Amino acid sequence: MTINEALRLIAGIMILLSLFLAVNYSQNWLWFTVFIAVNLIQSSFTKWCLMMTILKKLGLKDKNASCNE
Repeated sequence: MTINEALRLIAGIMILLSLFLAVNYSQNWLWFTVFIAVNLIQSSFTKWCLMMTILKKLGLKDKNASCNE
């Protein structure tokens, strides 16, 4: 799994989790969904995302990384 695939998976899971919590517990959990959206938007402009840095440190590779790395 590449970093981009893992990032999309994590974002999707977190959004579904926050929606589940908002429906079943408190609508304030929707602020977590807003936080995720804002982070995705800022990363599209800055080309930096904390989760991508964490995933790199965990050993996931970029799709553009060569096999020799």
